[in-house]
Amino acid sequence: MVQPSVLPPEQTLGPAAVFDWLDEAAELRAGAGLTRTLRSRPADDPVLDLASNDYLGLVHHPAVTRAAADAALRWGGGATGSRLVTGTTALHTELEVELAEFCGVEAALVFSSGYAANLAALTALTDPDTLIVSDAYNHASLIDGCRLSRSAVHRAPHDDPDAVRAALAGRVQPRALVVSDTVFSVDGNAARLPELSAAARACGAALLVDDAHGLGVLGPGGRGALAATGLAGQPDTVATVTLSKSLGSQGGAVLGPRRVISHLVETARTFIFDTGLAPAAVGAALGALRLLRAEPHRADRAREVARTLAAELTAAGLRASEPDAAVVSVRAPGPEAAVAWAAACRTAGLAVGCFRPPSVPDGISRLRLTARGDLTDSQITDAVRIIAATAPAGA
Repeated sequence: MVQPSVLPPEQTLGPAAVFDWLDEAAELRAGAGLTRTLRSRPADDPVLDLASNDYLGLVHHPAVTRAAADAALRWGGGATGSRLVTGTTALHTELEVELAEFCGVEAALVFSSGYAANLAALTALTDPDTLIVSDAYNHASLIDGCRLSRSAVHRAPHDDPDAVRAALAGRVQPRALVVSDTVFSVDGNAARLPELSAAARACGAALLVDDAHGLGVLGPGGRGALAATGLAGQPDTVATVTLSKSLGSQGGAVLGPRRVISHLVETARTFIFDTGLAPAAVGAALGALRLLRAEPHRADRAREVARTLAAELTAAGLRASEPDAAVVSVRAPGPEAAVAWAAACRTAGLAVGCFRPPSVPDGISRLRLTARGDLTDSQITDAVRIIAATAPAGA
């Protein structure tokens, strides 16, 4: 990551100059091809969307939007307070009960975001007497949770259960927590959860997994990665999920043993001191969850679309990842080429994600595609055609 220069401590800055260093930092990012900008999109954006996390295509589904509207009309525009004061509605409780049952765990606790859920789990389930063993490619929210945990943190090589086992075996702390994404958001590869669980269990450690990209896509009927690997409901395993991807809403949740959830209610700062998730988002998530339960084929279709996209992009001569869930990435020659490639795709009518350092742990820039389950075969063909036609030299 590029860094601006540092002034000597004895040099005093005037009020107009205290943020001058931000301009220098912006220039350094621009020179490295790492400038990021916000782009507003209209409600009726005509481009084909392969950039969002709407894995099942439920954001605009009538059952989901109606559930959101009904919840807002009944409960109001906001939750009115923290969950422990006035922010827990009967609707929140309803979602937690159904989400836990769907995923095969004892209990669930809903947060205002998946980020907040990860911070809660990592800070409330650890202390200075805990060793955290975290996969090197974990999401930023897990990394930040590790930093806030006050625990010793070992950064394990990516997707290496043997390295995790070795780190656990050599620890001096009485407690340990193994932390991993279930599906890594950059390339879409899945963690080897049975091996990670076995390594943790052999060393008396708990397992915490972020199933943001697995819920709705993996497992029977989209019940998630733990259900897919037979780990759902295990007494030493906790999962976090987002409601903003497959469920087309907003928010997050922690899933696991009832005593873990009870502990989070009493100790997790991002639960205690945060306003509860807005009723409209709770209603939308509940509507999507019920739709997924009624139409389990949606999860199968998302995986099918991902495999088809990857195969056709590879056949076109591009370096596409082999997806385990609904994320497909295509490598770019560099950050500036990735930005230009994504822009060219949008001009041609296709929205794709653009991942560059420092957002990617391996330092490799790429396009990131969402294999939405509602894409038609003709839309897949169009997407592959546009990506291949706009590919830069060296892609």
